[in-house]
Amino acid sequence: MRQVLFLLLTLLLPCTAAQAGSELPSPQGRVILTVTGDITRTNAGDEARFDAAMLRNLGMHAVRTHTPWTEGVSRFEGPLGRDLLAAVGARGRQLRVKALNDFVAEIPVSDVEDNDVLLAMRRDGKPMSVRNFGPLFVLYPFDDHPELQTEKIRFRSAWQVATIEVE
Repeated sequence: MRQVLFLLLTLLLPCTAAQAGSELPSPQGRVILTVTGDITRTNAGDEARFDAAMLRNLGMHAVRTHTPWTEGVSRFEGPLGRDLLAAVGARGRQLRVKALNDFVAEIPVSDVEDNDVLLAMRRDGKPMSVRNFGPLFVLYPFDDHPELQTEKIRFRSAWQVATIEVE
């Protein structure tokens, strides 16, 4: 039995190592997100650049929630933050999320791992424009978890996200 386990591990470890250092596909459309820092998968030097299609390919998830900045309940859709971090092989403990207007939010990676934090791209079925929190909005599932309705979490919910640095 040990020999079989050793053989399996010997065969699987090189694949895992190769995947960890492999490059991401190149964006075909306009880049809307750049991820830098402590990552192992890139597609432009030491950066991981994503267009909208690449983000959608990470898997779209939805949450219906109120936010402190919108009226009523909206349905937001986008990839989960943890899926993005897995795609780039993130190894850090902190995310430095920067918006188009230079606002910076510091988000512990544990937030993204422990909650279904979205990189919302759509609101109520429509793409989010820069004027309306887009192209990307770091959104916590506020209604699903009332304990997230704190000032500290609100400051982590950045919109008009352009870059994420993994520290």
